[in-house]
Order: sequence, then structure tokens, then C-alpha cells
Amino acid sequence: MAQNNTVAERASDRQVKKVSVVIPAKNESQGLASILPELLEHYPEFEIIVVDDGSTDDSAQLCRDLGVRVISHPYSKGNGAAVKTGARAARGEYVVFMDADGQHDPADVGKLLYKMDEGYDLVVGARSGLDSQASVVRWSANAFYNRLASWMVNRKIDDLTSGFRCVHRRKFLSFLYLLPNGFSYPTTSTMAFFRAGFSVGFVPISVAKRNGSSHINMLRDGVRFFLIIFKVGTLYSPLKVYFPMAVVVSMLGLANYLFTAMGSGAWRFTNMSTLLILGGMIIFLMGLLSEQLTNLQYKETDAEHE
Repeated sequence: MAQNNTVAERASDRQVKKVSVVIPAKNESQGLASILPELLEHYPEFEIIVVDDGSTDDSAQLCRDLGVRVISHPYSKGNGAAVKTGARAARGEYVVFMDADGQHDPADVGKLLYKMDEGYDLVVGARSGLDSQASVVRWSANAFYNRLASWMVNRKIDDLTSGFRCVHRRKFLSFLYLLPNGFSYPTTSTMAFFRAGFSVGFVPISVAKRNGSSHINMLRDGVRFFLIIFKVGTLYSPLKVYFPMAVVVSMLGLANYLFTAMGSGAWRFTNMSTLLILGGMIIFLMGLLSEQLTNLQYKETDAEHE
């Protein structure tokens, strides 16, 4: 804890007038009551913004009582939408995003800022170990995301989905149109920064048990697991995902042709062989098209025109 405070003080001395802390919250009064006083104690001069995403509890009033700026959505729009609202409203050069459920230690904000001083454009607080996750299922899913993303960018990614991160505000705003309104904004923003050639760093953090119940439904959000897999690919390099799929499908078509030919003695393409080979070609062409669209999507953005 003492080491965390030392890092926080060193980063605070340099960044204190440049930092905004954005906390998306929906019915998180218990967690906010825990982290806000600590944030105010550690970083009294930081701009702290809580985005109330249609809460029905006293989250907004709690923030006002503590003198923290609160922006309320008239109805729940999603975690990602709250993050975008906070990023637009922030005035700091650096923006720190953290969860409102009490899992993130406010003292670790200094670690992110200190890492930013080394020249990074995005720094992610990387969770480690099974005890940092809500369940074995979520830990397994996150581990898979990390491996897939690491393969895509050819660099080890310690935590793709962590919501505890620090960014250069202007650079983050240039990708705002890419971010979903749901919970997968960390994945999207991390891959977008990699794709644009910005520097992305990771610092280890410890995560406490959340206050209250999670808003994530594993059954409902299970479909998102597969969607995010494809989203990771299409955000960074679509052809790297489409090409192996095209090869597999085409090889299945060729194998079907050889198996049928050797079995019947008639060396001709069957409907199934033709369908699989053509399917592989179509997947490859879709990958090429997606690659070109991705290049256009990440055209250089003038950050001065917000």
C-alpha cells in the first residue's frame, strides 16, 4: 500500500492539473461510497466525473453530497455509452476510467499515470490470477480474448477487457464512434489504439470483490463472447481471421473431392466440393474487402477538430 501511495504521489505531482477520472455507474451507491472518498483523499485536485446511467438508487445524490460532478442519463444506455458521455465532458488531458463497483483501488490510479509518463498513449490496469475474476467462466473467456488479441497484434496483451485504464483524451475521442454502448468498450478501444499505431502499455493491479451484484448475465452475454471474437479480428486485421477460415473451408472442399473421386472412380467435382471451394473463395474475398474498409476506417483523424 505504501508503494502504491509513493507511485501515486510521484505521478500526481506531474499530472495533477491534467487528469479527469470518469466513473460510469448504474445503481452503484455502495461501491461509490467506498471509492469516491478515497479518490478525493488521494487526488483532491483531479476532476472526478460520475456518469449516472439511469440509476434508480441514490447514486447521483451520493455524488452531489460528496461534491463530485455527476452527469445523469435519463435512462440506462449502457456502460459504453456512459464512458462516451464522460469522455466528452472531461476537461483533462488524460482520462482515467474505472468501475464504480469497488473492485479498482483508487491508489492504483497513480500507477497508470506513472506508466503514461513513459510515453504510452493508453495504459491498462491488468488483472492477474483467477482470484481477480468473478468466476472460472469469465476468467476463461478473458484468457481466450487475451490470447486471440495477442496473436492479432503480435504482442502480448495482459488484459484486453479491463475497464481500469488511462488514455490521452484527444486520441480516445477520435475513436469514440467505434465504441459500442455496451460492456465491450474496453476491447474495442484497446484494439483501436493498437490498429492506429499508438503505444499501449499494461500495469499489474489487484482487484477486490465487487460491491453488490454484477450487471452481466452470463447466459445472455454468452452470445457476445463469439461476437467479440470476430470484432477483435475485424477491428485490427480482418484478413488475419478470414484467410485461415477460407483455407480451412477450401481444403474441406478439396478433401471431399478427393474422397469422393477415390471412392467412385469418377474424377469430377460434386456439388458439395464445389460449394465448399466457392465458399472458401467468397470468405477470402470478404476478408480482402474488410481489410480495405478497415484501412479507411482508421484514417488519420485530426484531433484538434473535436
